[in-house]
Amino acid sequence: MSSSELQSLYQQVILDHSKRPHGRGLVGDTAASSHQVNPTCGDEITLELHVGDDGTFERVAWNGSGCAISQASASLLSGLAEDWTPAVLQERIGQFREALRSRGAIEIDEDLFEDAAALGGVSRYTARVKCAMLAWVAAEDALTRLDA
Repeated sequence: MSSSELQSLYQQVILDHSKRPHGRGLVGDTAASSHQVNPTCGDEITLELHVGDDGTFERVAWNGSGCAISQASASLLSGLAEDWTPAVLQERIGQFREALRSRGAIEIDEDLFEDAAALGGVSRYTARVKCAMLAWVAAEDALTRLDA
């Protein structure tokens, strides 16, 4: 697959998740939640972490508004983090952040991040990194509330 075909596929993944998001819709009765705003562009995300009896996330629910990148990123995170433990989520947030801040030098590992690897191209556009990170920052903040 050529790089332009791959870029087109990644763009399609982002558009699909922004139009048909996974995990959208707040549930309440949650272990932890966080509301985050990107003051640069006005994107907003409220994210809830729902922990199951086995200590993994049985649901990551969210609601928000903003650009296709921020909404797709929340959708992708929601699908990925289900069945992760808090420790795995914390580790993945760090890996995701490192890749997005690398300005393209570090690729997002498709084995770990599946379709969320489509967001890797955002790292070349500094102003868009905050959009892609918004849900992940909300998850990171919510994790701190799990321990409180």
